[in-house]
Amino acid sequence: MKVLVIGSGGREHAMVWKLAQSPQVTEIYCAPGNGGIAKMAQCIDVAADDMEGLLTFAKDKAIDLTLVGPEVSLTLGVVDLFQGAGLRIFGPSKKAAALEGSKVFMKDLLAKYDIPSAQYASFTDRDQAMAYVEKIGAPLVVKADGLAAGKGVLVCQELSEARDAVDLVMTQRAFGDAGDEVIIEEFLPGEEASFIAFTDGHTILPLPTSQDHKAVYEGDTGPNTGGMGAYSPAPVVTPELHDQVMEQVMLPTVKALATEGCPYKGMLYAGLMIRDGVAKVLEFNCRFGDPEAQPLLMRLNNDLVDVVEAVIDGNLGSITLDIDSRPTVCVVMASGGYPASYAKGYPISGLDKAAGQEDVVVFHAGTAVEKGAIVNTGGRVLGVTAIDGDLEKAIDKAYAVVDMIHWQDCYFRRDIGKKALGRKKS
Repeated sequence: MKVLVIGSGGREHAMVWKLAQSPQVTEIYCAPGNGGIAKMAQCIDVAADDMEGLLTFAKDKAIDLTLVGPEVSLTLGVVDLFQGAGLRIFGPSKKAAALEGSKVFMKDLLAKYDIPSAQYASFTDRDQAMAYVEKIGAPLVVKADGLAAGKGVLVCQELSEARDAVDLVMTQRAFGDAGDEVIIEEFLPGEEASFIAFTDGHTILPLPTSQDHKAVYEGDTGPNTGGMGAYSPAPVVTPELHDQVMEQVMLPTVKALATEGCPYKGMLYAGLMIRDGVAKVLEFNCRFGDPEAQPLLMRLNNDLVDVVEAVIDGNLGSITLDIDSRPTVCVVMASGGYPASYAKGYPISGLDKAAGQEDVVVFHAGTAVEKGAIVNTGGRVLGVTAIDGDLEKAIDKAYAVVDMIHWQDCYFRRDIGKKALGRKKS
């Protein structure tokens, strides 16, 4: 079987790594891939948003199965395009992917079907948005409607911050067309968790719980990023809460999308805020999380091809997920300055030594090969992911390998998994 993975990040490296373990897979291609993926798959120079280029390659190579990593490809309609050409592809349609592509669509859907989320209002007029900010007061959250690489959500503790955030999105156009419309919603205190599942539009098979660390600095401070680390499981999601999320969030959302004429197949990712044993939806994503995919795929014992094909064929009810009971943790190593501007092209040392460590995988995100050396090319560069029977030992394993790796100005948080350890000890 020839498989194509679309994307270039740590999530896509984890997908390629998992697919390479399948006895059904003979060739793996990745468009465009990265420096780490290049060691496991043939990277092709086609961007994830080049719809016609992707389709032409898939047809020319007679690709049997395509997996989509990034949200941009899904919202541009790559699934519809491939299916129209008779190709098998894993992911939601363009219409269904609006669940992530438009926060206004998502919030309106949740409100219509009574799925728990924060109170909100949406605006295309800057003055009306400002008036609403003054009306509800701080703290509040300002969100760009469209895709902004995980950076279009601004948590504002003071009114002055909220005013600046509205202007950043609507006047300064910091997120481009993603800021044509803005959502202003109530601030939800609590602890975040990620709830990610496979669905064929009927059956929902949840992966283990996980927790991302969005803020760039330790103690969950600083601006939001695409994610600075993740671990699985997330002890904040109790068995009772797991049932609540399935019954009040996941199943109703899948049914709502079907009712709205956009049946959903693929990965369904609910970003949750949990307080006092109750979960509310912060956001939905239409693909594997990044960096959550790294620890989750490390725990998945199933052949990924079997699960993905069952989703495509509407036979997910025939699958039982086989999950490794051991916890996993991923520490993201980033370029200094991220999520703002950062320098690229620095050679990365220590990767060979890191590759020899047991129960640890270094997934590449923003890397490339230049003059025979692996260099940083993105904000998030590596995801060092470890597994162990004990969470604390998994964290120690991950950081031991992180300390083997270096490039100029590299940055990472030292507190990934600290919340879970605190719950474990309490």
